Amino acid sequence: MTAATPDRSVARRRRQASAGSLGSALAAVGGGLVLYSTFAPRDWWWLAPVAFLAIGFAWRGGGARCGAVSGMLAGLAFFVPLLSWIGEFVGPMPWLVLATFQALFLAATGGAVGALPDRWWWPLAGAAVWTAGEAARSRIPFGGFPWGRVGFGQAEGIFTPVATLAGVPGLGFVVVLSGFALLELIRSTVHYAGPMPVALCVVFVPIIVVIASPLATAHARPDSQIVVAAVQGNVPRSGLDFNSQRRAVLDNYVRRTEQLAADVTVGREERPEVVLWPENSADIDPLRNPDARAAVDRAARAIQAPILVGAVLTPPEAEPTNTMIVWEPDSGPGAVHDKRRLQPFGEYVPFKEFFRTFSPLFGRSSDFAAGDGSGVVATAGTVIGAATCYGVIFDDLVRDSVLAGAQMLAVPSNNATFGRTEMTYQQLAVDRVRAVEFGRATVVPTTSGVGAVILPDGTVLAQSGLFDPAALVESIPLRSDITPAARVGPAVEGAITGAAALVVLGCVRARVAPRCGDPPRC
Repeated sequence: MTAATPDRSVARRRRQASAGSLGSALAAVGGGLVLYSTFAPRDWWWLAPVAFLAIGFAWRGGGARCGAVSGMLAGLAFFVPLLSWIGEFVGPMPWLVLATFQALFLAATGGAVGALPDRWWWPLAGAAVWTAGEAARSRIPFGGFPWGRVGFGQAEGIFTPVATLAGVPGLGFVVVLSGFALLELIRSTVHYAGPMPVALCVVFVPIIVVIASPLATAHARPDSQIVVAAVQGNVPRSGLDFNSQRRAVLDNYVRRTEQLAADVTVGREERPEVVLWPENSADIDPLRNPDARAAVDRAARAIQAPILVGAVLTPPEAEPTNTMIVWEPDSGPGAVHDKRRLQPFGEYVPFKEFFRTFSPLFGRSSDFAAGDGSGVVATAGTVIGAATCYGVIFDDLVRDSVLAGAQMLAVPSNNATFGRTEMTYQQLAVDRVRAVEFGRATVVPTTSGVGAVILPDGTVLAQSGLFDPAALVESIPLRSDITPAARVGPAVEGAITGAAALVVLGCVRARVAPRCGDPPRC
């Protein structure tokens, strides 16, 4: 009888561990799916704390191995649906490979968070580690892939003003902390733990939001107003082969701009002071092709305003560039901005010979040359910060433009490759967060939609549909003030990442094991 007692105790612990493991896995998958639902086009921002409550439950007190496993599950549940648009035209392999690779960063994050000691300050440390994980995947490999950062799912809601104060990293940190602190509150209530540490964790979030809200509007006075037009000419068809229709695409932009000029003449539209065309609107080099140059000249003279033209320039002795050209109605091409950060496996293929053995699609990519400079162009008495399409997801590129004097932002984009997928809505959400972060009105001209004019508070003033020709004409504020987020730049992310590294390294050095009273869940 006495000999059987230890056996029953061992069996009970095994059953508890098995149940804990299953619960951790379910919580991780559920948390990843809920986090995905906070991103556009749903914008259920208020579910983000719930997502991190579930992810925190899977990670807290489970140890490094448990955290890594559940982190991988959460990452797959989040990134596989979030990045499904990648597979729309290039097939499932690139989509699933990228989603799995991104999930590995969450596995590493989960392992680090799971190894943290079970203390009252765990929510702060856990949110810091998450922010450090996002910082890593925003930089490596090939310059990083910041798509899907938590802050980009907060284009609207009570957390959004934090972007003005602490940028996208600070916004993400506060959102993650809110969910982890909620978990701490529930656990402390269930286990009757001391209330003071819990109160400090939970109150930390609303304090930041309350402080950030008035700061977000402290710079609300514009220098002046400008009337802009974002032209969407549309493409004959979507997909990777839309570039083969280059002349048809250019003609669409000329025709839609001439239609806008006619509307201005009869008083249906206000005359714009500057017109914005999207990326790839003139894929036939208008500096080398006389027909293309004549077409753009005709559009600029018709509207009697400078046009910011998205062109592919093909110099004879150099690689092509993805370039925005200011095209004046009287003098033609002027200031230029070359796209500064190119999309791996889209605008260039690293290790091309190696990767083309997996898919011939990699061999179809041209290798563009990246530009440099501050990312601004000047026209119509206005300094415009240009973040061409993919570039808007990188903090430093947009900040460089603002610090160089940009009074408004332009995000000329080509989303035609991805058809009617969620990609264009996810990118529009990024544009809205950037508008709040830097306090700049943001104009988003696109080839096929969704184009938009966004106010500095993130409100969408006008929006075009998908695959419909359109011209969005709106008056927007111009600003020169610098938000706190623009002033501090990467300092917030660096401080949070540094704190996370110190905590994790301290735990490893001291060999601190989780002290949760529950049996291990993995």
